[in-house]
Amino acid sequence: MLDWTWLPFHALTPEQLYDAMMLRQRVFVIEQRCLYPDADGLDPACRHGLAYSPSGTLHAYARILQPGVRHPEPSIGRVVVVPELRGRGLGRDLMQAAMREAMRLFPGQPLRISAQAHLRDFYRQFGFEPSGPVYDDAGIPHVDMFSRGPV
Repeated sequence: MLDWTWLPFHALTPEQLYDAMMLRQRVFVIEQRCLYPDADGLDPACRHGLAYSPSGTLHAYARILQPGVRHPEPSIGRVVVVPELRGRGLGRDLMQAAMREAMRLFPGQPLRISAQAHLRDFYRQFGFEPSGPVYDDAGIPHVDMFSRGPV
């Protein structure tokens, strides 16, 4: 059983922020071999979702960007699960939790994600549909996707 927490940036403890940045770097920079500034300056305007195990290990993370921070609509980004726990449904749990929180914060607004193109089918199960062409983001093909809420 994981402990799910959604916090604004200013409420994160130094340990929570460190855990989140370590997981993001581990996956998005090291595993995916993508040299880009993960600390992109947007985190202070985000709500951060952290899923901790009972032993205190961060297993999943996502952030919610309010409208106007990166896109006109609210968006979910930096969706990540520790590699050793993939394939167990934790990614689905994370997206469902992120969508619930985004819809609570921004009721009635469409949600946007910039999805890695190979994950289109994963995000479709949550009601996201591609919008526009595939584009390069730091060397990885991405596509914008929109949804009005969980399916």
